[in-house]
Amino acid sequence: MSRIPQSFIDDLMARVDVVEVVGSRVPLKKAGREFKACCPFHGEKTPSFTVSPSKQFYHCFGCGAHGTALGFLMEHDHLDFVEAVEELARQVGVEVPRETGGSSPRAGEDLYATMARASEFYAQGLRDSPAAIKYLKQRGLGGETAALFGIGYAPDAWDALLSRIGKDEAGIKRLTDCGLIIEREQGGWYDRFRDRVIFPIRDARGRTIAFGGRIMGSGEPKYLNSPETTLFHKGRELYGLYEARQALRDISRLVVVEGYMDVVGLAQAGIRYAVATLGTATTQEHLRRLFRVTDTVIFCFDGDRAGRQAAWRALENALPTLEEGHQIGFLFLPEGEDPDSLVGKEGADAFAARLDQALPLSDYFLDQLSAQVDMDTLDGRARMAELARPLMRRIPEGIYRDLLTRQLAERVGMEPHQLAQRMVDDRPEPPGFRPATRGAARPPNPRSSLVRQAIALILHHPQAAATADIPERLVDVDFKGMPLLMELLEISASNPDISPAGLLERWRGRPEQPHLLQLAASEALVTGEAAPTVLADTLVRLVAQAGPERRTEFLLEKARGEGLDEAEKDELRGLLQRSTTVAASEGNATD
Repeated sequence: MSRIPQSFIDDLMARVDVVEVVGSRVPLKKAGREFKACCPFHGEKTPSFTVSPSKQFYHCFGCGAHGTALGFLMEHDHLDFVEAVEELARQVGVEVPRETGGSSPRAGEDLYATMARASEFYAQGLRDSPAAIKYLKQRGLGGETAALFGIGYAPDAWDALLSRIGKDEAGIKRLTDCGLIIEREQGGWYDRFRDRVIFPIRDARGRTIAFGGRIMGSGEPKYLNSPETTLFHKGRELYGLYEARQALRDISRLVVVEGYMDVVGLAQAGIRYAVATLGTATTQEHLRRLFRVTDTVIFCFDGDRAGRQAAWRALENALPTLEEGHQIGFLFLPEGEDPDSLVGKEGADAFAARLDQALPLSDYFLDQLSAQVDMDTLDGRARMAELARPLMRRIPEGIYRDLLTRQLAERVGMEPHQLAQRMVDDRPEPPGFRPATRGAARPPNPRSSLVRQAIALILHHPQAAATADIPERLVDVDFKGMPLLMELLEISASNPDISPAGLLERWRGRPEQPHLLQLAASEALVTGEAAPTVLADTLVRLVAQAGPERRTEFLLEKARGEGLDEAEKDELRGLLQRSTTVAASEGNATD
């Protein structure tokens, strides 16, 4: 595998200008030291979206969206991390290097080139095949739609592709690595796809990574897919997603169907937001990719037993992705119909109206569970709750799970708070235990506040860590958040030219990232010139707070255990007296 060096990411974030990146996609207006616009991530009439040139950071005060130029491309253009890095590198005119740890990046480039040549070969095959053209026309597809999806045809020959682009040992190796040819038991090779309509499968950048082939007449299998390769992993790729993103700037919903022809047929009718899984059930990775593009996903399946089984598998995999704002629906088609045939009969408006009436996941979830038991009996309702328990535990904590728990409670006849407790854990509570009230105010922790202040200061002014005087005893402080603060200090001090955006990108994908983004979005209260002095003073105060308090806690704990000697008793009395004096003076100061 190959990876992008961290040093390149740091340099890239120092080169790019978030104002230029965002401004090329959103109309920005100067507002003092910052730029403003209506947020591209939610509808609004009054601008609450700001872009800061000094922080190289964007933030929306309306919906809370924020991040770096890299993060903006990932969210706005629906790119993954590597794709966003490559796009930024292209904009500033640099090449993305790779650190190799096995396979060569060049080998990957060769495979993409081989797939592109194969795609061109199949496209020419369609142009040369009257039978394939006739088949597509009979299915209602026009030439424009076929070209849009790059549809082709694999000639009815054992070595048509092999003889064209596999003429030497290296070419055969590339075709094998791409899954386009198969080795014979008696020696030699033959084409995987023969006498089939070919559907190129494209990644987020539009590169062909695999193919699906459909037989035109009778025979099995009806569909034949590329095997798993270095380029293609069917558990994460979705047919038609690239084309949907190219066709629509804002995708309000995506409909997941079962086959290539369903995606293409819906597109022919004007419904450009359909995608299909590739011979596998919908995975969590599929759903994560879908929810990076839209907030609403509708599964469209046949109404038969197989379709409903596929729908339930999709629901089970969808549960961990049910965060606030994500909506999932289920549409079951009339018997004997698929999306391709139904949209051909009813038209796009009627099909879209069906999608509007899709069954919400919550209703489908509860209906399917209640159908398995006798809801007229206490035993049946209890059984329904037990069936729901392992499924409810998969749903992230939050409003959605709370509301679904309430609906489930109504069905089984329980109080919502009692059912919620049973869904999580049915063990008895420890004596005296009382769950904390959600959202209850907590007293401020001055030590935590100082750590937070230091972290925010470094995020706003990373260079301060390179010039500030760092107390030696800081390493002995063990307040909450100190490991994060120490790591920030180390990275900033050893990379004096790192930008705030570059520093934030060091935490991409780590659990601390959301917290750091929130702090970066806060107002910078200190200028760059004053930052080193203020940072040093904050760290000194942290050390000062840690010393006496930690020693007092240690001595008190020892007194309760093995006991103290006379010297330690004297020390503890002095520390407690000092603490009382400090508290009294602070109280007088506030009078």
